[in-house]
Amino acid sequence: MPAATTKNSANPTRLDRWLWAVRAFKTRSMAASACRQGKVRVDDLVSKPARELKPGETVVVREGSDQRILVVRAFPVSRVGAKLVADYCEDRSPPKPSREERIAAGELVLPRERGMGRPTKRDRRRLESFLDAP
Repeated sequence: MPAATTKNSANPTRLDRWLWAVRAFKTRSMAASACRQGKVRVDDLVSKPARELKPGETVVVREGSDQRILVVRAFPVSRVGAKLVADYCEDRSPPKPSREERIAAGELVLPRERGMGRPTKRDRRRLESFLDAP
């Protein structure tokens, strides 16, 4: 294996760096920001970006209404390719709901045709009555 992807389970690493390395976030600063905002928990405790992880710990990342549950296996030296992420963490996230389920739950806004402009009060009332109907 190249040196950049060597497993390093002896030396624990920072939470924000591990999240970035296993591609949970696009940048390390985004990972650190999510930690500071309380969107990342390690073993059910809100954690700071500098917290050192150990193998076997469970990391929960909240992204809107979705949650990613990752179990730490090892620590990459640097950011790894998407195919190698499974070597460093185990993804125990529940399956994401379908588009129809998300629309029914009110998470997704129903699309409007292009050029229709903003919904009128009448449109809003119709939509609310449709969503409230059994």
